Amino acid sequence: MIKKFQVARDFHNARFDKWFKKEALDIPQGLIEKIIRKNQVKVNNKKTKSSYRVQENDLIEVFNFDKLAASNKKTITHYIPNNTEKKKYDDFIIEDNQNFVVINKPSGIPVQSGTKSFKNIIDIIRKTKYFENTKPFIVHRIDKETSGIFIVAKNREYAQLLTSLFRLRKIHKTYLAIVYGEIPKDVKVLEDELILYENNKRLIQKALSYVKVLKTNYQYSLLELRPVTGRKHQLRKQLYNLGNPILGDDKYFFKNKGVFIKSKKLMLHAYSIKFMINDMKYNFSAEPNKDFLDFLNKKSLNIF
Repeated sequence: MIKKFQVARDFHNARFDKWFKKEALDIPQGLIEKIIRKNQVKVNNKKTKSSYRVQENDLIEVFNFDKLAASNKKTITHYIPNNTEKKKYDDFIIEDNQNFVVINKPSGIPVQSGTKSFKNIIDIIRKTKYFENTKPFIVHRIDKETSGIFIVAKNREYAQLLTSLFRLRKIHKTYLAIVYGEIPKDVKVLEDELILYENNKRLIQKALSYVKVLKTNYQYSLLELRPVTGRKHQLRKQLYNLGNPILGDDKYFFKNKGVFIKSKKLMLHAYSIKFMINDMKYNFSAEPNKDFLDFLNKKSLNIF
């Protein structure tokens, strides 16, 4: 069986092997090289290379596709949302244009499925009207328990562009956090060397964030945080190191430090984001969720 594909605009100038894994079969690199060597795949009726840059409307033919697919043990299963879940996300959409959407992500749901969570943001929104003629592209991270601003690209061009802007620190994010205790107002910068373990290897990463105390009642403080670097769990780790962990953080906290109110939800919210593309300025903000606002009101910390 010969399976034919036509390269879409989203993959214009992408490497052939990357295109193949995304659009044909997600198989190991070695197997892609093997079928290329055996002339089992052609581009515009010619032999190709894994490094070839595919062009929009290229015709790609894969020979013995059914056997190749049958031998491929790696399958991707997506979460299938019901109609109620899909409609619910209308309430979370802040911006919707031809290139990306901006979501006020609810807390407690991951961006992608993982070993502990199958239900996820990406699989839900891919089935909504916002991605009818395309698919979602992830361009940055946000923790499962963190709420707030989250951008999803609608095409490969903007996925690459936004990813580059994040990498170059041209996208500026502001977070709000409720922490235990009072932080002196002269604390304006958090600089740390954070420890990370990768494949049993100990890594040290420098982390930089700016902090501003918006309000405090001596037991709790409301902070504005602007991370410069983008380390995993950066703000959570830095505030823990400072001695003022975020309310509701069940990973970075002190077990015995007085009597504090506990929270089932992490009180960390990605409040705003701003960036520029082609001389056009974008600035979005997302209102904190009800739990966050209720706690602020209860503790006389509200600034909204």
